[in-house]
Amino acid sequence: MNAVSKQPTLEERLKSLIKTDGPISLSVFMQLALFDRKQGYYATRPGLGKDFTTAPEISQIFGEMLGVWAAHEWQQMGCPSPFYLIEMGPGRGIMMKDIWRATAKIAGFHDAAHPYLIEPSPSLRKIQAKRLSALKNPQWVNELTDIPNGPSIILANEVLDCLPIRQFIRQDGAWCERKIGLDKNGNFMLGISSPISTETENTPDNLSDMVQDVVEISSALDAFIELISDRLKHDNSRALFIDYGPANSTPGDTLRAYSDGKQVDPLSNVGNVDLTADVDFAKVVQSAKTHGLEIAGPSPQGWFLNALGGVERVNALINQNPDKIDEISEGAMRIMAPDQMGERFQALCLSTKDLPSPAGF
Repeated sequence: MNAVSKQPTLEERLKSLIKTDGPISLSVFMQLALFDRKQGYYATRPGLGKDFTTAPEISQIFGEMLGVWAAHEWQQMGCPSPFYLIEMGPGRGIMMKDIWRATAKIAGFHDAAHPYLIEPSPSLRKIQAKRLSALKNPQWVNELTDIPNGPSIILANEVLDCLPIRQFIRQDGAWCERKIGLDKNGNFMLGISSPISTETENTPDNLSDMVQDVVEISSALDAFIELISDRLKHDNSRALFIDYGPANSTPGDTLRAYSDGKQVDPLSNVGNVDLTADVDFAKVVQSAKTHGLEIAGPSPQGWFLNALGGVERVNALINQNPDKIDEISEGAMRIMAPDQMGERFQALCLSTKDLPSPAGF
């Protein structure tokens, strides 16, 4: 009997690709390392949380304030019934659970809401389903396009940062792309391509005018905003994104990898580490304008949460749970303080034309 052949690992597949086709862009590397359906990070790391901690896991105030925001925007949209309450990248379901609890007393909100969670991972779906048992008939889908058209409120926390990027570096007055190849021992290494033509390569229109050393771009970001636009333009709808990165485009190498809460080499342990890069919010705004969307922000996360009543909620929680004052205060500080996540993260709202201004901006 023939032995069952061993399937190549993701690392072996990437190295084979490089040997066959030559060095690959960072975007190709990130796409496979994070999103490969069988061996990518998001397909094989069901627990998440072990490598990085997000705001909803730090403090319930984050999800509760997003619940306040969602309820307000639903009312601004005219209280449509039904409407789709959509979370992209719901992780372990903590944020949606807090949102649902915070909106329980909003008249008509739960009756009108059809919760959808965009989550391709079967193992994560099980974790989310267990935590979200209180929700009214939640639905899981793989893609935004799997959800019927209709009035929608889309929520996405730390989703944009995982979109693949390319990096360009200026050397001797010419632009070159940083690519991943193999060293003499067959290990991944980051190298530099030959000079590229900014007139013929798929690069930003203004790349030839830049003088910075390193520039990051993401065609995946443009495609993502186009997808959001296609959704929003059908009905009165809003999308809220919260992620890390400066409000204005800033040059530099921001690619990072995390494992077990520590920063590690992005080229190590492929498929088992979280890869991330700063979000270019100025580019998000530019792309959204191109697609005819209304834009609010970006605004610092701490300012946004405070504008929604974050501090008042902290005080209320402390009054209700005086024995947990340190835990509540420390969590709130982490997500709102300027020297922690409060300034590092930005909130941005994209909307259908002619809706009233969103709360928090």
